[in-house]
Amino acid sequence: MRACGVIVEYNPFHNGHRYHVQQARQKSKSDVIIAVMSGNFLQRGEPAITDKWQRAKAALANGVDLVVELPIEWALQPADYFAKGSVAILQALGCESLCFGTDNHSTFDYQNYGEIMIVEEERINTLFQSLKNDNQTYAEKMQRVMAQLFPEWVTKTVQPNHILGLSYSRENAKYEHPMNLFPINRISQGYHSQSLETTIASATAIRQGLEKKQAISHTVPQETLDGLASYHIFWESFWPLLKYELLVRSLSDLKKIYQMSEGLEHRLKKSAKTANSFDEFLAQIKSKRYTQTRLQRLCCYVLLGITVEMMDNAWEHPSIQVLGFTEQGKEYLRQAKERCPLPILSKIGKKEEQQFGLKIRADQIYRLANSKIQEQNFGRYPIQIKNP
Repeated sequence: MRACGVIVEYNPFHNGHRYHVQQARQKSKSDVIIAVMSGNFLQRGEPAITDKWQRAKAALANGVDLVVELPIEWALQPADYFAKGSVAILQALGCESLCFGTDNHSTFDYQNYGEIMIVEEERINTLFQSLKNDNQTYAEKMQRVMAQLFPEWVTKTVQPNHILGLSYSRENAKYEHPMNLFPINRISQGYHSQSLETTIASATAIRQGLEKKQAISHTVPQETLDGLASYHIFWESFWPLLKYELLVRSLSDLKKIYQMSEGLEHRLKKSAKTANSFDEFLAQIKSKRYTQTRLQRLCCYVLLGITVEMMDNAWEHPSIQVLGFTEQGKEYLRQAKERCPLPILSKIGKKEEQQFGLKIRADQIYRLANSKIQEQNFGRYPIQIKNP
């Protein structure tokens, strides 16, 4: 069986995601669609609106054959690390293709771009390191590098999905047998669009609609609607916990948190004393030097108590946890286990507790946001559904 991978968050799963899955199957001519999905904390430094099991269930009911979790040590990261962890899992599962959404409505050749980035890696890194640290993000500095070395590859598009697409292509090109890349243009609404006027809306618009108690039923499948009716989570749900951590931890303890640098612990601790909400706190700590996404990820690291040592330890124990599958996905997984270089887990038990301590801790803290959130690891088995 031929498999095509998709790298997703489904926050929440909506009609645009269903279109993406349909296009992935059609363009790649694959028998199976495998989703590597972030768990309960996401790439942009946010808690997922519903838990990973709810989102996996919606995906399986709407075209995905196999859902595996992208561990938090890769999910809660900038684009390059996010791509590294995701592509590694798809490669381990034997995917021949990777299909991803893009905001770039040109004929950008992601496959060739990745190949060039690997061939010219030394030149690119040398120039990148020579650039002054003038408060630009990684993506902005890389755009400057490409403009100097390969101006023909520079586009005006610096939207999130295009940046992720570039990261996927670079990471994919490092493998002996790279996956075939199939970019899919976004339809209807853009990544940050706030419109709910059509049946295809962005996840941002849907989340904002939920906060404002607007109708979103026309934008998502029934399985997503059912999950959201039970509960939905926003950053504000964790604000009292984050504030507590910042107030009780010493500056020396905060400095040990992963990615805490350049004295940010002072800034965070000071603002925690006066802010009355997460939005207010974020507004106080933002600056030209640090993007909102960078700061939100840092807030997640503080909330979850993630240190450099914990992150390093998690990276040393790679594995694949299965969240669910259809009959077709189950058969593919049975075959993939014979050649997969990573351990494939269908459950987390007590003997795995220490090895996967970071993931278990994150999921336990996520549950504190709402009493309706069920146990996320112990006693949980992959969701199984019949092929639609």
